[in-house]
Amino acid sequence: MILQTGMRTDIPAFYSEWFMNRMKEGFVYVRNPYNPVQVTKYRIDPNVVDLIGFCTKNPAPMLPLLERGSSDEQAAMLLDASYWFVTITPYGKEIEPHVPDKEKVMDDFIRLSKLVGADAVAWRYDPIFISETYTLERHVEDFAHMAEKLAGYTHSCVISFLDLYEKTKRNFPEGRRVTREERLFLGKEIIRIGKKYDMTIRPCAEGKELSVYGADCSGCVTQSIYEKAIGGRLVIPKSVKSQRAECACVFGRDIGQYNSCGHLCKYCYANADRELVLRNIRMHDPTSPFLIGKQQADDVIHQAEQRKWRDEQLSIFDL
Repeated sequence: MILQTGMRTDIPAFYSEWFMNRMKEGFVYVRNPYNPVQVTKYRIDPNVVDLIGFCTKNPAPMLPLLERGSSDEQAAMLLDASYWFVTITPYGKEIEPHVPDKEKVMDDFIRLSKLVGADAVAWRYDPIFISETYTLERHVEDFAHMAEKLAGYTHSCVISFLDLYEKTKRNFPEGRRVTREERLFLGKEIIRIGKKYDMTIRPCAEGKELSVYGADCSGCVTQSIYEKAIGGRLVIPKSVKSQRAECACVFGRDIGQYNSCGHLCKYCYANADRELVLRNIRMHDPTSPFLIGKQQADDVIHQAEQRKWRDEQLSIFDL
């Protein structure tokens, strides 16, 4: 199976010690976000986990673990079977108050790529919004600069345009939808730049309108992407694949928790409000099997059904 860590929070940036402890102990407890007393226990074990997916704005805290190499059991698992999205945007501290300097994040992206391989790390340039400061022209210029620096260290860049979720509207009232004309202009320019640096541009949940310019609109976490990252074939149940006809993404089980990301980006859909996030961060214990807090008396814990999806049988193409 596939475990995800980054759809609800940024574990590498803020909870790397906790994650390393979970790997060492071999399991994690995850609360149901809609019914918190319902808790799922997931094994973190290469016998049942084919790949661990990360989505982060700051991979630096995890790099020392990976740099231990194959002699370390936890490092070896991640080096062999992980896929990384690293989000790098042009926004400043007024939008992303606790994201590290962009040049530093790009340097760490390159370090990460050298460890796990260019096929196991992708750049996310999202969400894209337009304002008086972050104009269409600035996006083109900044994207080109970043693409040039990251060239050769990834072959994939995921883009999406700002979605106005209720949380986003509340925390980012000045944000507005990107018009179709803006999407087409900017998408076309980003695709052109991507081709120059051997990067496939993959719009995330944006339909197929950019496919005519050369974007891959089939999905950003597809089975083929994962298979290329781990160097093997997967037999994935239909239940974990996207049900949208235009998208071939594969969704694993997320071990994160909403309202716990310390970046506090104004456009974030995973944080409800700043005070709740700070309260949750104070409840974090790196030794607990829960990301936030500890086990409660009324918790109902059940073991997830987990099994390998990797196809170990050789075909004629493997010989």
